[in-house]
Amino acid sequence: MSTVLGINAVFHDPAAALVVDGVTVAAVEEERFNRRKHGHDNVPFAAWEVPVQAARWCLAEAGISAEDLDAVAYSYDPSLCPPIEGMTLDRVMEDGWEPMRTLYAQRAPLFLRTALPGLDPGIVRFVPHHVAHAASAYLAAPHDDSAVMTLDGRGERTSYLAGRVRGGDLEVLAQQPLPSSLGLLYEEVTEHLGFRRSSDEYKVMALASYGSPRWLEEFRRLVRTDGRGGFVVEPVEWASYVKRGAGAFDDVDTDSADLASTVQIRLQEVLLELAGWLHAQTGDRVLTLAGGVALNCVANSVLWDSSPFEEIWVQPAAGDSGTALGGAMYVAHELGDTVQPMRTAALGRSWSDEELEQWLITARVPYSRPDDIAEEVAQVLADDGVVAWFQGRAEYGPRALGHRSLLAHPGHPANLERMNDVKGREQFRPVAPMVLLDRASEVFTGPIPSPYMLFTHGVQPEWKDRIPVVTHVDGSARIQTVDPADEPLVARMLEKFADKTGIPVVVNTSLNTAGRPIVDDPRDALECFGSGPVDLLALGPFAVRR
Repeated sequence: MSTVLGINAVFHDPAAALVVDGVTVAAVEEERFNRRKHGHDNVPFAAWEVPVQAARWCLAEAGISAEDLDAVAYSYDPSLCPPIEGMTLDRVMEDGWEPMRTLYAQRAPLFLRTALPGLDPGIVRFVPHHVAHAASAYLAAPHDDSAVMTLDGRGERTSYLAGRVRGGDLEVLAQQPLPSSLGLLYEEVTEHLGFRRSSDEYKVMALASYGSPRWLEEFRRLVRTDGRGGFVVEPVEWASYVKRGAGAFDDVDTDSADLASTVQIRLQEVLLELAGWLHAQTGDRVLTLAGGVALNCVANSVLWDSSPFEEIWVQPAAGDSGTALGGAMYVAHELGDTVQPMRTAALGRSWSDEELEQWLITARVPYSRPDDIAEEVAQVLADDGVVAWFQGRAEYGPRALGHRSLLAHPGHPANLERMNDVKGREQFRPVAPMVLLDRASEVFTGPIPSPYMLFTHGVQPEWKDRIPVVTHVDGSARIQTVDPADEPLVARMLEKFADKTGIPVVVNTSLNTAGRPIVDDPRDALECFGSGPVDLLALGPFAVRR
């Protein structure tokens, strides 16, 4: 029986997670506290910034101190990096700051001792980055045995891991050394099109639906599998396809959309080939996924539909923040604990009704406490109002899953532009639906249940005109299914809305504005509500109207 704190700090999305006796007690990103999108910039000299506030909150949530920890899992192993002996300023400049990143990772136990008084630096264990990613999938999934793939921009020296899992133990079957990286390929096209690297890749995924893969044959030569479980990514001269920055506008640029489509389609093809190779090695029924590439819900759906695996499970916090949880789970398993599957992504902060009301009193805003907040919200939505929904524990990962959400009616076409205006987003981007689980198959096709919004689904023909707001230009929707057993309040709101409108679907997008982290505490919710054209804030059981 052990208590393990997981830490991610090196690249982006610093986070902390706590696993006690094999059970995930808490997990949260540092951005939810410091209000900096992705916690800090993805630069080597930011690696010293450990997620202090997230780690302290995890310990406080469990009612323990740093002295009570049996281990700290740090999701990066500097021993796998090139040695840094004799490091000089000239070498730092020549090597592009990479030695500085390694040095900061080596010093992480001392940084953590400063951040968490009483911590013994000797209990810090370095977990390889992609092993932490992998563990966040195969140990969190509800399966004892599976195949596992992790893909992202990079770890210490690799960008990809494939393996088989038996009884919680990982056997690595293939890794892809840098510089070949599917994640970096997607980051590069993101940056070239004028979006923020390591942040806005989902915009490229959305943009791809507006284009056609004009340069696919050329990219099949540039990006290819090697037949041994790995792949090759050749350098790409992006400017030869599209002018730099051409895509970052509300109006869709055809060339930019075609380049996005080309990269997206080639990514999907390569993932299918990798999955086929892995299935041939393992014969497994289930594939578990993590790493930033696993947040590409379009590619996940292609794997679900066309790979030899019967079931696909994706870590909800598949990006680097999830390595905090994966690292903690991995070390807990090593220490002999039976690690329990992840049953919810609602692992962050929450407040009691009394605490929420005190926030409203302090803010001096008029509010009411209706008999049923779900009924109140359903009526506002049925009347075509926009609702800020703040309920229960905050979600871990980048998706709003019914705890920190902006909600709207899916049946009025103008609401897509309206929601993007509220959030300050590009108009080509879609918004997602949440749907009652028992009616999901009536409205959508694809992998159901889908509680974490990590796949795209088809919209049944008879529903496309009824829910145009959540139907993307390619006819797809990235759904969240809501099971009343897991989310009784959200389900009741959906049921009330369906009673009033005949539609068991509500628009659900994250409660934040462009460039800001998802709302976490009540102050964030009040600020977000006050800054945009939102009709109602549902703060726990309380209703605040415009």
